[in-house]
Amino acid sequence: MADLKITALHKYYGNVHAVKGVDLEIPAGEFTVLVGQSGCGKSTLLRMIAGLDAPSEGSIRLAGDQRGGDRGVSFVFQEPTLMPWGTVFENVWLPLRLAGRSRAAARDEVEALIGAVGLAGFADALPRELSGGMKMRVSIARALAPHPGLLLMDEPFAALDEITRNRLNDDLLHWWRERGLTALFVTHSVFEAVYLSERIAVMGPRPGRLVAEVAIDEPYPRTEAFRSSPRYALLCSAVSKALRDAQQGEAD
Repeated sequence: MADLKITALHKYYGNVHAVKGVDLEIPAGEFTVLVGQSGCGKSTLLRMIAGLDAPSEGSIRLAGDQRGGDRGVSFVFQEPTLMPWGTVFENVWLPLRLAGRSRAAARDEVEALIGAVGLAGFADALPRELSGGMKMRVSIARALAPHPGLLLMDEPFAALDEITRNRLNDDLLHWWRERGLTALFVTHSVFEAVYLSERIAVMGPRPGRLVAEVAIDEPYPRTEAFRSSPRYALLCSAVSKALRDAQQGEAD
């Protein structure tokens, strides 16, 4: 059963055709990564899936046909988008509070999440007291709090240094597998895409459309040994070629 099925999806902004005829099906539990050049409509596609923007044409079907609540959809943006006046606890508690859970009722679950993302001892810290990587961990914990079935992530690690980014890649894969999530992750990094995914969908230049798929048929858990393997280099080369072909096709 697919957690997500997109059919003939189009998005127009006035005379601008931002997304054109996208068909995409993601089975439950799969980790799919979306790549493509800047401005090709990746973020627009994620926003439509999340219900933050309405399609102009086509359909988006989610398992259970819901965009919120238990086993619904959570979105992690490129910026952590934390409440600057709220503590780590209050930021993670936010979706549960909006669902009617009191602080006392949610305390154990929120504190467990904070610990799970490696921030035990920081529940009372404010965002200004955290590093960029720590803020992103808070954002991910907040996204996991409502127990989503589908996790959407729009370049969440783009602004981080390589060491922090690699560590969060490993942690993300752990959380994905542990919680049985379906994930759709946007990145500009071919290396990150290959390391994380089971399948990479390549978008062509605007109007954004899917032009290729690359299967990453490597077992989990992924390790540093995979990053330094000939197979990893070969897969990165294949994805880079697909991106070049997409751009060349536009030029032709």
